[in-house]
Amino acid sequence: MRTINMLSSADKVKGQGVGSAYLEQVRLIEETLPGDFRVCRNKPKLCDIMHYHTIDLPFLLSVPMAKLHGCSTVGYVHFLPETVDTSLRLPWLAKQVFYAYMIHYYKSMDALVTVNPWFIHKLADYGIPKERVTYIPNFVSNETFYPRSAAEKNALRDQYGIDRDVFTVLAVGQWQVRKGFFDFIRTAERLPDVQFVWAGGFSFGVITDGYDEIRRVVKNPPPNVKFLGIVPREEMNDVYNLADVMFLPSFDELFPMTVLESMSCGVPILLRDLELYEDILFDYYLKGSSVDEFVSHLRRLRDDPAFYREAKEKSGEGAKFYSREHVAAMWKSFYNGLTVHRLRILKHS
Repeated sequence: MRTINMLSSADKVKGQGVGSAYLEQVRLIEETLPGDFRVCRNKPKLCDIMHYHTIDLPFLLSVPMAKLHGCSTVGYVHFLPETVDTSLRLPWLAKQVFYAYMIHYYKSMDALVTVNPWFIHKLADYGIPKERVTYIPNFVSNETFYPRSAAEKNALRDQYGIDRDVFTVLAVGQWQVRKGFFDFIRTAERLPDVQFVWAGGFSFGVITDGYDEIRRVVKNPPPNVKFLGIVPREEMNDVYNLADVMFLPSFDELFPMTVLESMSCGVPILLRDLELYEDILFDYYLKGSSVDEFVSHLRRLRDDPAFYREAKEKSGEGAKFYSREHVAAMWKSFYNGLTVHRLRILKHS
């Protein structure tokens, strides 16, 4: 039986999707492919496959030794320089060093995995051959994220101080300019009779892009906006079930775990109209390009039961499309192909 060492520090930082994706992917392999692979997490040992989920320096330093001993090395691509540039506020020199390190890290791997096929072309622009990059979508367990009953939803709203009878719009993610934070606020100001809730926070503190401006809004929000702060993952199913709509006006994303989690809870989705969503979310969501369009969609979702029902059904179809079995089969094929590739290299070396 082949062994996989899953290496990540993402779950040490609360409130970021990379950590959620890591936990879901590891659990998926452990639970669906136990007869094919034996998985360990963050162990100081060499395995047949060394799967690096984050770009920590100690992980990079272990790559030459791993390759020397015949291990296959896999890197997960969760971000590129252009996505970090809109998330963190770093000095110019620090950015250049970090970006060069990031690309060097990716180039050092035998293979890369990305959750959005759009990134394959971006990586090619950095000199990484497309054949070394594989697209495998994110996955969410419907045992972890699922719809609650109407009575349970009412109780949850009482618990979180949200009016049972007010149409409620939820955003989930870090407080960042990139996440469309200010468009979320502008949309809320245009809809004073709708409750807006944001679950998330400053996962990276003062280096977050727009930290000072966002902090001022959080301290003095519009009357119909409620900030929950960073919510533990084990409580997030309850939070999704508070919402009538999940609204994420991000300017830049890969494959937001929050979208899959919301779909799994049966919540309609409203997102910014981004090219990178086209090949992964198809028509499972509503989209807009401006505050005016966001407001229009939300008003119709609130006032038109047929429109709301259709959006809810689309979201449910999205949850079914990214099934546990389908994604597990993709991982099995990928890992098996890695092992064969590494054996060929050793044979001819």
